[in-house]
Amino acid sequence: MKKVVLGVAVVALLFGCSAFAQNQQGRQKLGGTSGEQRITREVRHQLLLLPYYSIFDNLEYKVEGGTVTLLGQVVNPVLKSDAQGAVKGIEGVENVVNKVEVLPPSPMDDQIRHAEARAIYGFPSLFKYSWGAVPPIHIIVKGGHVTLVGVVDSESDKNAAGIQAKSVPNVFSVTNNLRVVNPNNQK
Repeated sequence: MKKVVLGVAVVALLFGCSAFAQNQQGRQKLGGTSGEQRITREVRHQLLLLPYYSIFDNLEYKVEGGTVTLLGQVVNPVLKSDAQGAVKGIEGVENVVNKVEVLPPSPMDDQIRHAEARAIYGFPSLFKYSWGAVPPIHIIVKGGHVTLVGVVDSESDKNAAGIQAKSVPNVFSVTNNLRVVNPNNQK
């Protein structure tokens, strides 16, 4: 009886080790254990969780080994330091270079931001992008100049957002840097 139990235990141990090795190989093929890829996913996750991150902010990043470079523009200076703190706590991050620009306070820019949000997210074909905690179209306003960043589903949505942004009064220029996620998904 002891030999049978010992034999079953050995087979179970071998089976478990084999399953673990196959799982590790599968994770490596999918990029699940690569340090840089894991850090990239975690940085994105942590930035999206920041409490003051809104459609009027643009947080971008680059990961090179254990160094994360934060880029973009934010309205609230607290968001710049919060982003650095959130990224600094990620396992594997050795250095954080914070190049996030804090946009100067301006009542006129604030008025343009809100008018742009109404024009873009209030447009029927773009309303679907307003759902979610942090919608994918970000509106950056600096000195009356508007830049749209983020992602949309189609070229027609990108063009519609640009047209809506240009319809807002008191705007000096509009730069449409929206990216189309799936260029094959044209309407």
